[in-house]
Amino acid sequence: MGTHVGPLLAVALGVLGAGCREAPITAPRPITSLPRALGAGESGLIGADNRFAFKLFGEIARRAGPDSNLFVSPLSAAMALGMAYDGAAGTTQAEMQRALELTGMTLDDVNQSYRSLIALLRGLDPGVAFTLANSVWYRPSLTLTPEFVDAAQTYFGARVQSLDFATPTAAPTINGWVSDQTRGKIPAIVPDPVPDDVVAYLINAIYFKGDWTMRFDPARTTPGPFTLANGAQTSVPMMTHGRTVTIGLLHDGDVTVLDLPYSAGAFTMTIALPRQPGGIDSLVAGLTEERWNRWTAALDSAALEVHLPKFTLRYALTLNDALKAMGMPSAFCDSGHGDFARMNPSGQLCITDVRHKAFVDVNEEGTEAAAATAVGIGIVSLPPSVVVDRPFVFAIRERLSGTILFLGRVMNPAAVSGP
Repeated sequence: MGTHVGPLLAVALGVLGAGCREAPITAPRPITSLPRALGAGESGLIGADNRFAFKLFGEIARRAGPDSNLFVSPLSAAMALGMAYDGAAGTTQAEMQRALELTGMTLDDVNQSYRSLIALLRGLDPGVAFTLANSVWYRPSLTLTPEFVDAAQTYFGARVQSLDFATPTAAPTINGWVSDQTRGKIPAIVPDPVPDDVVAYLINAIYFKGDWTMRFDPARTTPGPFTLANGAQTSVPMMTHGRTVTIGLLHDGDVTVLDLPYSAGAFTMTIALPRQPGGIDSLVAGLTEERWNRWTAALDSAALEVHLPKFTLRYALTLNDALKAMGMPSAFCDSGHGDFARMNPSGQLCITDVRHKAFVDVNEEGTEAAAATAVGIGIVSLPPSVVVDRPFVFAIRERLSGTILFLGRVMNPAAVSGP
């Protein structure tokens, strides 16, 4: 049957990788369970991060152009802000707790759970390349509390390094670390030169590269129609296997949910496809953790011929306004009330900006994705066949724990997103 492609919405942190060789005769041995049961704290943190993911995604979508592709990593943003949360106090801490959906969890719960979750996600599937890294860079003139440094290193595995931001090599040093962690997909995250009002950067970087369990056939990739949200059509490269493959499938009212596995099946791409192209806006607006969990829990196995757009997205934005709208305005320098006394005894620190960049490449072999989040710290006193042929939402997640790594909206796969 004919194929066509439409709008896409994506949130991501990390890099996913793909190539173009034929599907293996035998798939890897399926991973059907986690190596251990999740603790109560880990389950609580995953739930909090996923609630934050959909709340952040909705806020970004609300502020973005109606026909723009989006791709972010809410996990990257949550983890970078989680390091900042370790240094927050007073009203700033209370606001960040609510914005990050951490109400009901102690700081020790959050820290211990991040440490164990990072360890769990790393190496879960040997067939998937997955990197999750954190770092703290600060001017020599800034005194960080021993408690903050210890938390960053112990619970987030962060590299903590003093660096003279006034030197010409400062920004290249930080950006070089980010580029290394994301295998060159996010070559820079902080401006060069480093702004005078920034005294520290708290950075998370994530990278993912996974081959489809059943790879698409490159010889069968041909131009196909994709219907945009406004009803117009464009032509995009459309991939298919040329046969039926087993995927996860759910029909829920006007939404079809597809689950395409990578490697041994621990990681998947989950696609939410509205019945009508114009339904993408209401789909995005209605995304919640509860609805998402209901979808993923109800997925059933189905043999279908899948047609999926081949696309690459680059996305960059500053999260300040979205985070303020989510309830943490006092953390930012322009409020004049930032309180990060547990990071620096003066209590005069604040967030200058939260920069986020993400990349995803989806092709016949698999997916490569990467993202980075940089939290700038300043001084308060300074300023049977299924065709994905219309707009859709997709996520890259770790299926067994439920951790969402990336979220996206594709409005037009043919549009090259980002700078």
